[in-house]
Amino acid sequence: MSTPTTQVVRPAGAGHETLNVLLLCLLILAVAGSVVAWRGVSHEPEPVASNQYDARRDLSAAEQGIYADLRVTLDEIRLLREEQNTLPTPQALAEEGFAPFAQDASSVSRGGHAWQMFADSAYFGRSAAPDVAGSFLMRIGADASAAPDIWLNRGADLMPGLDLSDAALSAAGWKQIVAQFDAGVTREHRH
Repeated sequence: MSTPTTQVVRPAGAGHETLNVLLLCLLILAVAGSVVAWRGVSHEPEPVASNQYDARRDLSAAEQGIYADLRVTLDEIRLLREEQNTLPTPQALAEEGFAPFAQDASSVSRGGHAWQMFADSAYFGRSAAPDVAGSFLMRIGADASAAPDIWLNRGADLMPGLDLSDAALSAAGWKQIVAQFDAGVTREHRH
């Protein structure tokens, strides 16, 4: 009979495998980081003119809400003007339930604006709470495809003058609201 032999098998060292996997992970992270740094684009906001407000950065939450409501309602105002050959009154728009002309809880929390027709070509919303939201002026032009022409003044007890030109409004302290749509807004970058 032969004598039994015992053979000792030592476990393979996991240290080398772990080190190799760790080095591979670090290499992948370094390559990915360099690609991001190399292809990254700065999304600095474009500055607006001194007589303008940026709709995203310069307006309070209440003012942004009113501005958005005015932009949406502008399409309805243009349609009603085509049907009736005249601009609808703020009272008619309020009766139809169009924000911000309708007096509801939302309009009260956004400054309680009192809307009126001005110079037969503009809507003026005087703020009851200028510390919440300023007063708005929306000029309606003849071009149905023109961008919204909305102005804001945060002063108290004001009234626009009879001259609604850009220069006259700027001189009276009004600032035009502009909406900039850039890569920072859409989170999309096309090459």
